[in-house]
Amino acid sequence: MKDKTNFKQGLYIPLFPNLLTLKSILTVALVWLSIHVPVQAQEIQYTKPTWWFGVAAGANFNFYDGSTYKLNAGFTPPATFHEAKGVGLFVAPLLEYQRPDSRFGFMLQTGYDNRRAKFEQVLTACDCPADLKTNISYITVEPSLRFTPFKSNFYLFGGPRLAFNVDKSFTYQLGINPAFPDQAASPEIKGDLSDVKKTIISMQIGMGYDFPLSSQNSKTQFVLSPFASFHPYFGQDPRSIETLSITTIRAGVALKFGQGSPIDNAVADPEVQFSVNAPANGAPQQRVREVFPLRNYVFFDTGSSEIPSRYKLLKKDEVKDFREDQLEMVTPINQSGRSERQMNVYYNVINILGDRMIKNPPTTITLVGSSEQGEPEGKEMAESVKKYLVDVFGINSSRITTKGQLKPNIPSEQPGGTLELDLLRAGDRRVSIESSSPVLLAEFQSGPDAKTANTAALQEAPASSNVVFDVKGANEAFNAWSVQTKDENGKVQSFGPYTQESVSLPRKSILGDKTEGDYKITLTGQTKSGKSVTKETSAHITRWTPVKIEDGIRYSIIFEFNESKAITIYEKYLTEVVAPKIPMNGTVIIHGHTDIIGDDDHNLKLSEARANEVKNIIQNALAKSNRTDVKFEVTGYGEDSSRSPFDNKYPEERFYNRTVIIDVFQKQ
Repeated sequence: MKDKTNFKQGLYIPLFPNLLTLKSILTVALVWLSIHVPVQAQEIQYTKPTWWFGVAAGANFNFYDGSTYKLNAGFTPPATFHEAKGVGLFVAPLLEYQRPDSRFGFMLQTGYDNRRAKFEQVLTACDCPADLKTNISYITVEPSLRFTPFKSNFYLFGGPRLAFNVDKSFTYQLGINPAFPDQAASPEIKGDLSDVKKTIISMQIGMGYDFPLSSQNSKTQFVLSPFASFHPYFGQDPRSIETLSITTIRAGVALKFGQGSPIDNAVADPEVQFSVNAPANGAPQQRVREVFPLRNYVFFDTGSSEIPSRYKLLKKDEVKDFREDQLEMVTPINQSGRSERQMNVYYNVINILGDRMIKNPPTTITLVGSSEQGEPEGKEMAESVKKYLVDVFGINSSRITTKGQLKPNIPSEQPGGTLELDLLRAGDRRVSIESSSPVLLAEFQSGPDAKTANTAALQEAPASSNVVFDVKGANEAFNAWSVQTKDENGKVQSFGPYTQESVSLPRKSILGDKTEGDYKITLTGQTKSGKSVTKETSAHITRWTPVKIEDGIRYSIIFEFNESKAITIYEKYLTEVVAPKIPMNGTVIIHGHTDIIGDDDHNLKLSEARANEVKNIIQNALAKSNRTDVKFEVTGYGEDSSRSPFDNKYPEERFYNRTVIIDVFQKQ
């Protein structure tokens, strides 16, 4: 019986002949390399070779699956074998082609490919253990497409495998029943598997990495390439009977050599400019907590009594997830986008109303539709809002009263008016939400008055906080480049490879736990001609810290069309809410605005009057508390579109532009 020391935990490993063969190949190749690599003149450089020749060797980790029962016509064991695993030798000469400036190339390997394995032991009917091992070998032909995604030394490959069977032997051993230890062991049975396919067509995918063993000052260049590949089971059924299939993972190393072409010194590689931008932290900035007024109007398009599509309308199953605090939005420090944010609040006005009525069952509302076509269409408009609240929010219809009228209680179009009538009439075509229930008045006021909805502004990190590595000209000069940073303590970090001309990295990825540091930064680029180029610079990098914020609060109030007197509820709001929140020695900045309806000069004066109206109300409230410490800055911008907080396309935007914005800050 053969020595079984090569069997361990069901894995058959041919320790000596195959491993010695692999070791011998690598040893001879490396000795040959040390003898034959010529010493080249340092002033001559060569491109990377286009053609490579060499040898690949490795181990096949084989995994059998399926069923194996009949071994050949002369022998069928008394039990069926299923899973097996083992290690076999792979060795093959190789040929590669890839231009140094290309990502794609070609590989061809042709050699010996062993798929041996030992099956898991099974018990026969006599409770005797049975062992089976196979030695299936092929001459393999493996053409592959080679792909280097980063134009670096890392590569991927894949392609078909055409294998011709050269060995199909097996060894079967029936053991003895442990209950009868004195029983004589059966002799090994050896033979060849029957019905073995002469030709196998399958596939493989893999990856590898080329480690240069010689510099580009050598015409003959050598590369050592560890690689790994996966050979899936499909296509690898070795026999035309039964269901045996083989999956293989191959790991090995290839030794390759080729000859480069002299680099023409007359053709210089394109120059690159290397710089590092490590920005300093930003200067202090202001942020405000913003207060949005919310009008109790729903505006309708001309000729339609349906709620316009610009309003946010929910589906019935979305109501349970709707909350007013959903509508709290971020306010950038520069206040850009305010119109969009406030309109988002406004276009949810019906949903806010429905949410409030669900939470407060006793409340009731009246919806007053105003239409230039008369009371019937006005009522239809009001009924559209009611139907939405009833169908989607489930509000009892008895809680909602509707009526129609020709004009709203406070119309925009006045008797005798002749200018911009289309815009005025669009503002009068609306449904007003009225209620006498105090709990709803927190958000919606009876008639033309309205209260506020709040939203907080959050600080944004500066967009330029990252460290930027600029390599101008890299697209023309390099296949790829990387950077290495070294701090004052000698700690080295590498980043890359990259192919673009500019790369942005967070400061923390360079600093780690440090707050700041001085860095020597080295660029290493691989030119398309195969040369390596280095450039150095230095930079002081500090950890990003949040910009110091000077907090303030922003309020807004709305005026009726062509009015400079504050809506009654806002006078109380300015007196009882805004004035008490102004800090000692604080600054109040007041900006007045109008919509685009009317003459420019008139609107400028109107906006100034509105701003001064607000100032006077606040100033009088402070005076009652014996306060004269507040500084006021008052400006009217009229209908100036560059200063206007909102657009003027829709009537609701024009209504919101009839506003005064109040910013309150600590002493500057």
